[in-house]
Amino acid sequence: MSAVRVGVVDDHESVRLGLRAACQEAGYTVVATGATASEVAAAIQPGDLDVVVLDLSLGDGSTVTENVKRMQVLGAAVLVHSIADRVALVREALAAGAAGVIPKASATSTVMNAIATVARGDVLNNLEWATAIDADGDFAKAQLGRREREILHLYASGLPLKLAAQQLGIGYSTAREYLDRIRAKYVEVGRPAPTKVDLLRRAVEDGILPGLQTDGPEAR
Repeated sequence: MSAVRVGVVDDHESVRLGLRAACQEAGYTVVATGATASEVAAAIQPGDLDVVVLDLSLGDGSTVTENVKRMQVLGAAVLVHSIADRVALVREALAAGAAGVIPKASATSTVMNAIATVARGDVLNNLEWATAIDADGDFAKAQLGRREREILHLYASGLPLKLAAQQLGIGYSTAREYLDRIRAKYVEVGRPAPTKVDLLRRAVEDGILPGLQTDGPEAR
């Protein structure tokens, strides 16, 4: 398998140098580093990067959403690398589509493992993510019923919908109706989830993964 291709956006040179060295030691290829997202974007072509390690707060006046979207347009998954105490900014990054958050205080091996996780297309599920969501009182959760949460749990965990339906003892068409209803409810609260990866992200955000919670209201 080819080496993970990494970009680093951080306005502290020491952080960029440290991440470059750690990535190279882990066997990753560091394609570009820069103090701003614009600087990195100008140095690469779409598809050049698998992962961008992005600091939350940069000195060029750019917003978190702008930076996350700019890297995604180039085909890279975004891993936020931050002191993780700015809950509103962390929440903004996740809402913009960042694949996860890793604190700057984390061990180097933890950061490297996080890079590998998001490079595979997986969502990073860790305490920092959960804390950012739990601490944000404005975060609107979709009110999913028990069956909807069960379907979301199984489907977002990786089961094909047909197998999820069989496991719950319901028909495929019924499972499809639940899934359509789940998507509609997420649209209603301003958190659309058109793809399976989006549904995984919503399940993690809402505490449905890991661990199935069945204490919500019954599906109507």
